[in-house]
Amino acid sequence: MNSRLFGETSSISSATVKKNRISEKIFFGLIWGAALITVIILIAIVGHVLINGLSHLSLQFLTQDPENMGKEGGIFSIIITTLYLAIFSLVIAVPVGVSAAIFLTEYAKEGPIIRIIRFGTEALAGIPSIIYGLFGFVFFVVLLKFKYSIVSGGLTLTLMILPTIIRTAEEAIKMVPRSYREGSLALGATKWQTIYKVVLPAAIPGILTGIILGVGRVVGETAAVIYTAGSSLGLPDSIWRPGRTMAVHLYILASEGLSKSNMYATATVLIITVFIINFAATKLMKKFIR
Repeated sequence: MNSRLFGETSSISSATVKKNRISEKIFFGLIWGAALITVIILIAIVGHVLINGLSHLSLQFLTQDPENMGKEGGIFSIIITTLYLAIFSLVIAVPVGVSAAIFLTEYAKEGPIIRIIRFGTEALAGIPSIIYGLFGFVFFVVLLKFKYSIVSGGLTLTLMILPTIIRTAEEAIKMVPRSYREGSLALGATKWQTIYKVVLPAAIPGILTGIILGVGRVVGETAAVIYTAGSSLGLPDSIWRPGRTMAVHLYILASEGLSKSNMYATATVLIITVFIINFAATKLMKKFIR
């Protein structure tokens, strides 16, 4: 009787195991299929832009200013304006975002106010960029009378990327083992010395991830920039002057049909810029991890 029950139990177990393995293979195949589709779409988009844009890309295109509303010339002033906005926004967003993440993880006590702050940062991260653009236009351009300028655009972009930097930095700091903090405090270090010399260096890879995401959003943003920084083709001689970023220039060329060759060349430069930023940040991240 026992042997019969044991045989039935064994057959049921083997059937269950076989069924689970089949299910695992199916889900594994679906995951690989989804990843493959994503890669194929990415290669198709990037490949289309590069194939049509590399032939129009030249040193002259990169070093000359645009002429005739962007139909002719290059994008030198546009590249510089993009760098201005990226640097301006990161100089403000990174210290403020990392400081806020340190406060939320190391100093603040859990309570209704902290939960509201976290909910607010998560909600702000999902707001469409056009809303940020309209707010930046009303508040910075009109109310504060900053007009269309690098300052208005940079502050608007700072508000856009700040929630992302806060959330990623907060999660990176939380991932640092508690033993690191306890060991540092046991050796006589103060709380701030522990945060500055132990916790932050260990969390830098995660913090850099948030900064990379922020840079990518700044470089590729259109709606928020065109309402605040403007679309002037000239090179801004100060942060109080308007300018045009590569994303805005690409949008205007495409929407108005001014120059197909310059459109693809600008898109190629934009893709290469994002690739270089990500590559440099990845190398820097690996260096910190080692």
